Parts: sequence; C-alpha cells; structure tokens
Amino acid sequence: MNLTNLGFDKPLQLAFAPYETEEYIVGRVTLEHKRMYRVWTENGELLCEVSGKFSYQAHLREDFPAVGDWVVLKARYDEQKGTIHHILPRKSKFSRKSAGHTTEEQIVATNVDTIFLVNSLNDDLNLRRIERYLLLTWESGANPVIILSKADLCENPAEKMAEVEQVALGVPVITISTIQNEGMDLLAPYIGAGQTVALLGSSGVGKSTLTNFLLGEDKQKVLEIREADDKGRHTTTHRELVFLPNGGVLIDTPGMRELQLWESDRGVTESFQDIESVADSCKFRDCQHDNEPGCAIRKAIQSGEIPEERFQSYQKLQRELAYLDRKLDKKAQLEEKKRWKNINKTSKAKNKPK
Repeated sequence: MNLTNLGFDKPLQLAFAPYETEEYIVGRVTLEHKRMYRVWTENGELLCEVSGKFSYQAHLREDFPAVGDWVVLKARYDEQKGTIHHILPRKSKFSRKSAGHTTEEQIVATNVDTIFLVNSLNDDLNLRRIERYLLLTWESGANPVIILSKADLCENPAEKMAEVEQVALGVPVITISTIQNEGMDLLAPYIGAGQTVALLGSSGVGKSTLTNFLLGEDKQKVLEIREADDKGRHTTTHRELVFLPNGGVLIDTPGMRELQLWESDRGVTESFQDIESVADSCKFRDCQHDNEPGCAIRKAIQSGEIPEERFQSYQKLQRELAYLDRKLDKKAQLEEKKRWKNINKTSKAKNKPK
C-alpha cells in the first residue's frame, strides 16, 4: 500500500523518524473492535493489539488508538499480526460525549482533513442539528462541508439550501443526488490522493449510498426510506476507513441518534461568530442578553438580523458546555484522589516489614 496516498505526509514522517532505527513500522488504523485494531501498513493489513506497556500507561479513552490514527508498531508478518507501541500526533480529532450518563469521550475519527456533514433534503432536515455538527467539527480541527443529499426527493432544494447557508456561515454547502448524479463532481476537490474525508450524519441520510457511489461498488448495505415517517434506516454499524479508487481515504460512521458535546469552546466561536460579534457591541460586558439596556443581541433579534431560534440554540449549547465542564472538573478531582490513593497503597506495600 502507498502510505502517501493514505495521508502519510511530511509532519507524520518527521514524527515517525525517531522510531525507524528500532525495527518499528508505521500503519494506519482502519477498524477498531474491543481493543483489537485492523491496521494498514506498507506490506498489507495486520490485526494488532496494544503492548502491555502502552495499556498500562494509557489512562483515558483518547490515549488508545482510534479509527484514522497513525500508529507505530512491530509486525509479525508470519501471523499477519502486530503490536502497537505508540500513536503519532493527531492533526484532528472528532469527539463527542459518549451516549448515556457516563462522562467519557468517544473518539469518532482522527486525522481527518474534511468532514462531510450529510443531511437529507426530506422532512428530517434540522438546522439545530447542523449547528451542533458544525460546532464539533470546528473543534476537531477538520474542515466542514455540508452535504444535502436526496435532492431528487425535495421539491424546493434551493430554498432548503438557503436556510442551511444562514447557519453555515461560509461553510461550503453542496446539494447532491446520487440517483441523478447531481452535484457529485463538486465533491472531487475533497477526496483526492492523500486526503481523508469522514462522513457524519444521522441514520438514513444517505451516507452509505454516498459511500457506494464514491467507491464505485455496493460495499455498504443500503435500505429503503421508511415511507411512514420519511426517515432512512440505520445501515452502517461501525466506523471503518476505506480506500477510494482515486487514492483518497474515506471514513464512514454509524448514524448518530445522540450527539452530545465534548469540549467545544473553539467550535462555539467558529459556529456562532455572527452572534458573538454582535454581542461585543452590547453596552455591558456581562450582558445576559435578556432585558439589559443597550443589548445589541436583543436589537439584532428584533430587526431580524439574528433569528430567535438560532440565539436560543446558542444559549442551549453554552449551557451544555458549562454543565460538561463542571462534570469533567468533578471527574478529574475524583480520578486524582483515586490515583494518590493507589500510590499510597503501593508505597505502604513496599515499606511493609517482611
């Protein structure tokens, strides 16, 4: 396999250089399953696990490999297996809070250049969901591109596109139809050799159909739209990195029923720059944008410059981030307390008279 086509660029080559003299090789994680990893290398695919030292030193979920990671490993070609010893620095990382009540990070994909935020142009189009995806994409370090799929099922795609552009703020918005081959040529600049693109979106928005189109084969199973509610069915069941015919790399992901934020302060500034720039003109620095005199936000809402729904979405996301910060701070305190407790226990065991 040509590692350059897989995205192994100059910065990664420099990061790997210290390991080259120690019988290590480099590879890219294509699939993760219960701490086992499929890894592409220059000499083919290997089934890998992390070394004992790696596992011992890893404390958080982000310390372990994820789909898209470049890893340093030692290969056992006769067994088609390998052992992962290090992760090379990530240039981007798309994360969300894991579903449920546990405050843990779930890494969706790493080392992605462009994220296709796929939304269907049927009755399920949701601007608030798009805002949330944009926020997390900006935070990841990748560049977002909004894909409006199934244009053949929409009577007014131009009108829907205009609505999306109001919240996209300069982000490319592309309307496509794989059935009618509409807009597909506009995706070419993002999927060339050496580039990695990830597909994100809710279940049934057309990610698997788009993957099949880009691959030129029916690799991903596609199910028909449910006529009762105009929503698609969940088809992709895991995250996987696939090689495109033109040399690019694609990461398809399962539909996300729940998209909770994870450390998205930078993303808020990028996604809601219209609101934050207006807020800078408020009379009082600590303006709550409620009934304070000289509130520029209230004035902008009354004039129609900022839609009320968008500002409410901004406030809701801010509250979520504040709540997450409090939970993470409390969790960090508990983990630090547990760490010192284990250190003291180990110290007492060592000093215990024999």
